[in-house]
Amino acid sequence: MVDTTRQTCCSSPAAMCYWFAVSLVAWGVLSAVGIYWHPLHASSAATILIAASIGCFANWRRNRTFHCGITGPIFLIGGLAFLLANAGLLRLSTSWVWPFVLVGTGVAFLLEWRHAGTLKA
Repeated sequence: MVDTTRQTCCSSPAAMCYWFAVSLVAWGVLSAVGIYWHPLHASSAATILIAASIGCFANWRRNRTFHCGITGPIFLIGGLAFLLANAGLLRLSTSWVWPFVLVGTGVAFLLEWRHAGTLKA
């Protein structure tokens, strides 16, 4: 029987380049949609966070980068909060979104760095 489970790992230059490339393509596609639907315009926080989330989910799937398993959902929640607020579908003060995203991202990287030795072993 073949074990197909994959362990999580840490950030590497290749994983970061992959995340950046996927995020950039996702941002381009979302920005193109934003030409017709303004809440997703190129410089909106919603577009940027959703694109980063797509990059994280792709990076987690391909490289099992530890922090992407945490930041992907955080970026998606933040992006959707901005999107719903910008579209007028949700009455929400978005002033809490950036602290949530920044603290969550910081915690994800701290956890990755703390467990880096145990993840590689």
